[in-house]
Amino acid sequence: MNVLKDIYRYREMVRSLVKRDLQGRYKNSALGFLWTFLNPLFQLCVYSFLFTVIIPMPIEKYYIHLFVVLVPWIFFSTCMTAGARVVLDQQDMVKKIYFPRTVLPIAFTLSQLVNMLLSMLVILVIVVVSGHGINLVALLALPGLVLLQFLVCLAIVLIVSAVTVYLRDMEMILGVVAFALMYAAPVIYAESYIPEKLRGLYYCNPMAGILSGYRSVFYYKELPDVSILISPILFGTIGVVLGFLAFGRMQRHFVEQM
Repeated sequence: MNVLKDIYRYREMVRSLVKRDLQGRYKNSALGFLWTFLNPLFQLCVYSFLFTVIIPMPIEKYYIHLFVVLVPWIFFSTCMTAGARVVLDQQDMVKKIYFPRTVLPIAFTLSQLVNMLLSMLVILVIVVVSGHGINLVALLALPGLVLLQFLVCLAIVLIVSAVTVYLRDMEMILGVVAFALMYAAPVIYAESYIPEKLRGLYYCNPMAGILSGYRSVFYYKELPDVSILISPILFGTIGVVLGFLAFGRMQRHFVEQM
């Protein structure tokens, strides 16, 4: 409850940090905020060429099949890798000003969420323009999926940002882990490729269920299977609580470690 009170008390600071991050990310860039949309589109072009021309995937409208999960995956991988430096990058402020340090991971995760939501507008345009279409009933599940992913990402940022203050190697380690996890989640392939005997283990990965949920909504145009969301629900709720507890204990010695 104290954490929630601190967040509410410093809500203007959170808003200011989110705004600064969004504005500063593409400062002095010719295209500016357009990179929010161009970055996932460029990645889509590369992966689509690779798995349509070089290594053809037997999946109809593969570019849609890929793109509807690529955008959420970028949100997750950015939180895992760039999120590790959230506290370190603000060390001058941490050393000189008193404020709840939890504001930093929360603001960072929120700014990445805004980026993902803006990029999802591109997904909606592509599925409509391509003739693939959308199911308005299936879209009702979208807010729940977004909330689940936000909780999962926030839990990760809370933990990795605190640990990185003590162990600087964490940033490099997480880059390797994020690369490996991309192939352990249904980003470039369909869930049906996973052997039946490994499905239970596969869906223990919270991002596997979340990405499958996005694909159900946008590609298959149906409501997600609730059973595959059990792992992200547990990870998101329990992970956020443990993340705040761990961050709270480790933040006591942040200044000494910087």
